[in-house]
Amino acid sequence: MNSTKRMPFLLEIAVESLPAAQAAQRAGAGRIELCANLSQGGLTPTAELMRQVRAALHIPIFAMIRPRPGNFVYTDSEFAAMQSQISQARELAMDGIVLGILTPSHHIDIHRTAQLIELARPLPVTFHRAFDEALRASTYQDSFAALDDVIATGAARLLTSGAATTAPEGATQIRQLIQAAANRIIVMPGAGIQPNNFPTLRRITQAQEFHAGLGTVLPYNSPDYSAFESQVRQLTSQKSHST
Repeated sequence: MNSTKRMPFLLEIAVESLPAAQAAQRAGAGRIELCANLSQGGLTPTAELMRQVRAALHIPIFAMIRPRPGNFVYTDSEFAAMQSQISQARELAMDGIVLGILTPSHHIDIHRTAQLIELARPLPVTFHRAFDEALRASTYQDSFAALDDVIATGAARLLTSGAATTAPEGATQIRQLIQAAANRIIVMPGAGIQPNNFPTLRRITQAQEFHAGLGTVLPYNSPDYSAFESQVRQLTSQKSHST
């Protein structure tokens, strides 16, 4: 007889508004990634949005720190803006920070990322999918070298799709990254996660944290949160399922 085990997990949901954050919390999300302009991949939320969401939610809120859309190679002035935004997020009682910086050669910028992580302390930092961009640019011999660079920055988490378009497509690669991380960093699958592909993603990756935006369910700037809340609830309800 085959044995199965039940694995609890944490589900982080990316949102860009107070109503979406409230819907995600009602549906059982374990954490919020708070952004502006999700249609552009997520930018730093305004101080007012951070203040409103903090007042309304009891679950952890991680703030995106990204001063502009586009690539992750930042000028000195953009880097200074990120420093200021991190300080503001700390003052507004965010629980964590999400960021990522690459060098002009599209390697992980260990030095400048480490500076921001030090500034963010004691808040934990998630290195976002700039990691996937570095892998797609083929600047690394393999993904494990890039993983080691992220670990060297001091980041607590790595958000990745395994360099694939979606996390389900990159599930095998994500599993290999989790194994290579060997508990040195949390590897969190994200991108394209839906209720119908989530069980298989969990089974393959054996990850403990997952990230979803559900952008196809809640079109950006849409005022209708019922379908969004329903989809988040379908994801979180799988906590009791065998993997």
